[in-house]
Amino acid sequence: MENRTVRIFADSTCDLTEDLIQKYGITILPLCIVLDDKSYYDRTQITPDEIFAWAEANKRTPKTAAITFEYAEKMLRPCMEADEDVIFFGISEEMSTTCNVMRLAAKEYDKGRVFVIDSQSLSTGIGLQVLRAAEMARQGKRAEDIVTEIETARSKVKASFVVDTLTYLARGGRCSGATALVANTLKLHPCINVIDGRMEVGKKYRGSMNKALLHYVREKEEELKKADGTQVFITHSGVASEIVEQIRDYLASLGHFHEILETTAGCVISSHCGPGTLGVLYYAE
Repeated sequence: MENRTVRIFADSTCDLTEDLIQKYGITILPLCIVLDDKSYYDRTQITPDEIFAWAEANKRTPKTAAITFEYAEKMLRPCMEADEDVIFFGISEEMSTTCNVMRLAAKEYDKGRVFVIDSQSLSTGIGLQVLRAAEMARQGKRAEDIVTEIETARSKVKASFVVDTLTYLARGGRCSGATALVANTLKLHPCINVIDGRMEVGKKYRGSMNKALLHYVREKEEELKKADGTQVFITHSGVASEIVEQIRDYLASLGHFHEILETTAGCVISSHCGPGTLGVLYYAE
């Protein structure tokens, strides 16, 4: 039997650039950012800089919401009518109900099949999985086989970020106010690790943000040299371009990665982590 066409969908928290989205034919479904009871679609209706300005003016972080049922159902309709398979990647189910919204939307259709993957990650930790799946779809692999491969390798995704301040995470209830106060008072820059789909505060770096980020990435050198060399992401929000370039130069100096991809974090990640956030994300071998 001839294989069905496989379409790759992802929510907007995958933080892929427009170039990558177009190159791999990925369909993006936006999460929502809520400011003063007004909802905006991530990526299209609001920017991280607008979120930062609102958060500082109001001394609180925006609320975020899952993709809407109506939007998911509308985007699925053409694929289902064409009897195509869809593989959807969502932000960790520990953080959002987005995956479940997609499952509910898929039930509206008898034709076609929708496979929902809980990425157990965020940002380009999702993006890595999306690109791997898109490449397999290009090779003509069946949806079931793609899902199996992605879920088998999911635990190898290494996603972490260094944040300039814990203020945003504390406002959003993802760390205690006391922890944030101590870190901010001592001018510590914490590393946030994604473990089993949850964000956990890890090592805290002292000194300038520039030094903290270089220390963070250099500590990973041995692991980076053993990582899958296909791709590595530098994903950031509100970080000076010269610092990002230093991180890129360092990764290039390892001579290990075929592609060093730079992306800017979207509104959902930015609203939780705040300005001055940078992460290096990759697959462990």
